[in-house]
Amino acid sequence: MTDMTTDTHVASSGRAKHAAPIREYYVYFAVIFAATLPLTCLTWTLTALRRMELPARGPVKAAWSQARIITPRIFSA
Repeated sequence: MTDMTTDTHVASSGRAKHAAPIREYYVYFAVIFAATLPLTCLTWTLTALRRMELPARGPVKAAWSQARIITPRIFSA
């Protein structure tokens, strides 16, 4: 009997067929970034007014971070 589970000779076409195209990822990233930017600007402004000092992380960096967290979760679902 032949064990087919350990066959390592698999023809690869470069990219996995189940992986989403990179352009689609960037489109989702851009949409999520654009959606989170106004909220992070508001949060940053309110935090600055409440504490009377500028937060260490700016609103663009916070929105970029949120988009980097959310986008892969969409593609892994």
